[in-house]
Amino acid sequence: MTGPRGEETRQKLEMFALSFTALFLEMMVIRWVPSVVHLVAYYANLMLLSSFLGLGAGAICAGRKWRLFGWFPVFLALDIGMLLLDRNAVVGAASSEARFFTLPPSATNVLVMVGIFAANALMFVPLGERMGVLFNTLPRLGAYAWDLAGSLSGTLCFGLFSLKLFSPVLGIAGVMLVYLAIARGRRWFLSVPVFAAVLFAVVRSGDPNAIWSPYYYIVVAKVETPMKSEAVAPPGLLTMRDPPIYVVKVNQFGYHLDAALDPARYTSGSHDDKYIRTYILQYLVPYRLCKGRDRVLVVGAGGGFDVEAALRSGARHIDAVEIDPAIVAVSRRFSAGAPYADPRVSVHVDDARSFIAKAEPGYDIVAFGYLDSQAMFSNMNNLRLDGYVYTVESIRSAFRLLNDHGMLSLSFALRKPWLAPKIFQMVAEGTGREPTMYFDSVNGGQMILCVPKDPAETLPNSVYWFYKVAFSSPPTIAVPTDDWPFLYMERKTIPGDYLAAIAGMLAFSVIAIALLRGLSFGAGDLHFGLLGMGFLLLETKSISDSTLFFGATWFVTMIVVVGVLLMVMAANLVAERVRGFSMAMYAPLFVILALLLVVPREHVLGYPFAGRLLWTLLVVPLPVFFAGIIFSTTFRESSAPSAVFGANLIGAMVGGFCEYLVTAIGNHRLSVLVMVAYLASMLVMAYARRHGRAI
Repeated sequence: MTGPRGEETRQKLEMFALSFTALFLEMMVIRWVPSVVHLVAYYANLMLLSSFLGLGAGAICAGRKWRLFGWFPVFLALDIGMLLLDRNAVVGAASSEARFFTLPPSATNVLVMVGIFAANALMFVPLGERMGVLFNTLPRLGAYAWDLAGSLSGTLCFGLFSLKLFSPVLGIAGVMLVYLAIARGRRWFLSVPVFAAVLFAVVRSGDPNAIWSPYYYIVVAKVETPMKSEAVAPPGLLTMRDPPIYVVKVNQFGYHLDAALDPARYTSGSHDDKYIRTYILQYLVPYRLCKGRDRVLVVGAGGGFDVEAALRSGARHIDAVEIDPAIVAVSRRFSAGAPYADPRVSVHVDDARSFIAKAEPGYDIVAFGYLDSQAMFSNMNNLRLDGYVYTVESIRSAFRLLNDHGMLSLSFALRKPWLAPKIFQMVAEGTGREPTMYFDSVNGGQMILCVPKDPAETLPNSVYWFYKVAFSSPPTIAVPTDDWPFLYMERKTIPGDYLAAIAGMLAFSVIAIALLRGLSFGAGDLHFGLLGMGFLLLETKSISDSTLFFGATWFVTMIVVVGVLLMVMAANLVAERVRGFSMAMYAPLFVILALLLVVPREHVLGYPFAGRLLWTLLVVPLPVFFAGIIFSTTFRESSAPSAVFGANLIGAMVGGFCEYLVTAIGNHRLSVLVMVAYLASMLVMAYARRHGRAI
């Protein structure tokens, strides 16, 4: 096809490909970077926000004819190089937050974060610039529709890729192929060698025996050779004498052991025998105290030590809940104890909170294993993977699953002095009575809380080398709830190192945008920026709500993102049939936002599954639909489409930074900030229309 119509069709397809590439690459770096630079794992939305900055800045400079698209291979190489140089950066310690494998706080961490943020943003600038050029060329809403279609396709494609065959090499190679197709032979002689060097560096930086799960980069090694990864276990692992003990590492750091939790399998007095004996008793304590053995529930089953301890204690049936299917698969391959192969064990790959909500009561023991999340469950918020498991409401739900003589136990490895009273109070509020608290008198740092369902039952003063202790006067401390699910934070605050890193990244962003926009910044930029801020906060809250209702799995997050994109696409279709923007369009948006603010999530959580599903599908995404109509109708009237599209992305980045406020104010109050963003947008529009200002 030739002529104007043929060129327009080509440009639409290019917009689709660019949006697809941007979304796919964005999710690629979000998934891959925390495994390379452990520091990033605690700043969940860092890569998302820097991607927004890069795309937005690129769209803003679309009218300058800089032709940055050809520089994409170089910027990609710079970003990958920055990540590989910083691969040994470890997160700094914080007095108000418990973290794994930390170092003392350092200004270097802030500089590393800002550097990674800047390099990732730079990588997305060429894509944003080319998209901005197309927005200035094509009909507004038609271009936006192709942009949304590309984003939706990129989300679905990455979801399938992530589930079936995730690999950073394959993912980055796919992005390179799409770029070369768009470039249509131009600069191939420069791009191909750069791409080849990047792929070579990525291949060399990875471990050929590594396993990618939906949540982690997993490497298995023997305890005696921790730097040498293993691909397969030796033949006869399940029956051999002195089977190897494996350490399972996630994102470069230790996670748990896979071994036989039976000293009889090891030569008495050997190193491995002593090693196992230091672990075994802490897993056996709950089963020494509980009376029944018919039904056992283990949440956070991991490699299976809790399950194997239950089997050794005579449990007749065990429901083992583990969110990560790869962790279960690794245990089946490398654990000499083979807990998941026992016919008495039913393995459930599910979020613990989700399973608790569906389980039938009557358990003799509900055991919270050593859940030790080292990752955030989503790229859009600051909630760790086990956030909704360690809340008062979660403990209350689990306690209801016990029979009359059952017992709830919770085991935890303490890393901060305030964690013990925090967990103690959480369990006390969730069960309605003070738990019996045991501490490890030999190894230290291990706490086991036990609460019998029968209030008259008294537990012994000691079990093995675990001795009963009590707080003389527990300190007042912020207890994690479904509204504030932050077990690992001492109080409701934003940690100081977060504030320092955010300040550095915001300063970089403000300087970059000021240099690009200068004095041309106007009402349209502010309006679309506020819409972007509200949209990102809405999407974040939608993910948090759906996670609470259905579990913190990657699949739930992907479905929410897809649902939000579909809602925006529907809004764009409606906007095409609406004559123009009207201030009355804000009315239904504020009504739905007020409804979500008034109705607490705890109330919705009490609905049956069908009710929660309808609420999530019909009510939660409605604000996105009405906000989308406002965006599309005003975008159609904008005088500088690429600039305001860029402003919208920059606003989304600001909304992402504002999401960190949730650690200080809680999830529910985040709705107020959403309303403030849209109210400010409405006031800007009212001012612009009254004074005849263009947007």
